[in-house]
Amino acid sequence: MFCGSSHGYHSRYADAARNLGQQLATRGIGLVYGGGNVGLMGVLADAALAGGGEVIGVIPHALFAKELGHTGISDLRIVHTMHERKSLMATLADGFIALPGGFGTLDELCEIVTWAQLGIHHKPCAVLNVDGYFDGFLQFLDAAVAQGFLRGEHRALLIVSPQLNDLLEQMADYRSPIHEQWLTEDET
Repeated sequence: MFCGSSHGYHSRYADAARNLGQQLATRGIGLVYGGGNVGLMGVLADAALAGGGEVIGVIPHALFAKELGHTGISDLRIVHTMHERKSLMATLADGFIALPGGFGTLDELCEIVTWAQLGIHHKPCAVLNVDGYFDGFLQFLDAAVAQGFLRGEHRALLIVSPQLNDLLEQMADYRSPIHEQWLTEDET
């Protein structure tokens, strides 16, 4: 899961994170996330925990030292760097969902979709488009296709839905269209 370390200005973002955490727990799907106790990250983890779900957090030592690590989870993995965090999260997760967030969320989402494009993994990558939060980003991707900077089949790697149940169903049915591996994770 990739999401903000802030709550955002509207309660609907926290509501979506809470609902996602609850649904993951109800469906027996474990949560791998950035390990924080703040913002949407904290809301998501708390909801999954409250539902009896498995929660794995991955956080760099420097962020943990600033008292941002969620000490209420049983599996909090402390790493050295942000890159190490993303790499471990990618290894542990069976799929990826982005909720609203800022630069960090976009960085994580773009990197994991790029890894899918390069054939490093074949896991579903998705955006829960809460109240159109990602519309501008999605328009950018469509413009990149229209201008020849992104292939249509690569744009299709990103599953998008405003409805959680629909998003989870699409992820469960996902089959990667990428069959060639251009790089390995060690080459990134």
